[in-house]
Amino acid sequence: MKILVCIKQVPETNRVNVDPVTGVLMRDGVDSKMNPYDLYALETALKLREEKGGRITVITMGPPQAEAVVREAFAMGADAGILLSDRKFGGADVLATSYTLSQGIKKAGHFDLILCGKQTTDGDTAQVGAEISEWLGIPSVSNVRKIIMAEEDSITVEMDMPRDVETVKVRFPCLLAVDKDIFQPRLPSYLKKMATADREITVLSLTDMDDTDEKHYGLNGSPTQVQRIFPPSSDVRHEYWEGESVAERLFDMLKEQKFI
Repeated sequence: MKILVCIKQVPETNRVNVDPVTGVLMRDGVDSKMNPYDLYALETALKLREEKGGRITVITMGPPQAEAVVREAFAMGADAGILLSDRKFGGADVLATSYTLSQGIKKAGHFDLILCGKQTTDGDTAQVGAEISEWLGIPSVSNVRKIIMAEEDSITVEMDMPRDVETVKVRFPCLLAVDKDIFQPRLPSYLKKMATADREITVLSLTDMDDTDEKHYGLNGSPTQVQRIFPPSSDVRHEYWEGESVAERLFDMLKEQKFI
């Protein structure tokens, strides 16, 4: 089975500045990590390889320093890595991001299964996975919480829907966007990290794509732009009560706030 996992480097903190002109997150100088949901996707790929055999490739889009998450994937057990890196890819919304990834996937070859995390912790849109499948013309399933059975030509999974759990069988090639806790991600292996320290990462830029029209990538290819990003206001208040009437005061407060 040939498996591709989409991963992303995201800020380690939620305190990230925003470019006042473009509305894009300013990531320079901010510590980064692999998107937590992508760890679940990568672990799913590793479990499937253990069961069915095959090869795992990871793909990410970002500046040169995004190579770090590919190296982390190697340390967890991925076989190959692709980095899509070009200044012209910068500032992409979900549409341009998914298009860029789909173009990179086409250059990488054929895959039976593409895995994504349900969403990212920076954009939090949960749209990129489904949009990649649309660009590639393959079926997709989101909110996957369990792999029931992987067969030679299809995979059966459980979807965690708002009001129920649905079981679906989808033929390869397909894309799955997995939810958290589908599997517990393993820790990176120090031995694998050292063994793969010199492993080559394929770096693709705009000129490597089948479609080299700059209007389809980055800010130019983004029909939506963020008007404003700001941290939520905090109105946390602390009160310290003492004495015998604490329970009565708490009851009165909860009643006043209409909690009871």
